[in-house]
Amino acid sequence: MKTEKIKEMIDACYLAKRIRDLLPELPNGVSPSYIQFLDTIHKLEDQNKKVKISDISDALNLPRPGVTRTVKEMEEKGYLNKISSDEDGRITYISITEEGEKLSDKYDRKYYGELSGYLDNISEEEADCMIRTVRKLYQVMRERRINLE
Repeated sequence: MKTEKIKEMIDACYLAKRIRDLLPELPNGVSPSYIQFLDTIHKLEDQNKKVKISDISDALNLPRPGVTRTVKEMEEKGYLNKISSDEDGRITYISITEEGEKLSDKYDRKYYGELSGYLDNISEEEADCMIRTVRKLYQVMRERRINLE
């Protein structure tokens, strides 16, 4: 690949980051990761899973300590509950509270539902191609960090 095309790809990634900055402003004390965690928990529950921290960690490809920290914050703010397993007290399940459902509904379901009406000119195939390409680029950049020193 030519260097000019690589630069264009990196510039497109910068634009992608700026797109995230255009998402609706979240309530004070709510980070974007909360919305991502709520969405992930919903997806896991849709697969009939009782959700554990390790499930969230695996689904988002994030280290468990960071997930544990965020889940604790979300629990303290009333968006999640932790429930000990009846069978094994060492296992803790995560569930979304009513407040968490309200937050998820407003900043996930409603927002993306409305946004979908504006994106009719982007096909599923184009979206899939973009997602695959960004993931490949991320993987290469992460594995092959080049030190210019």
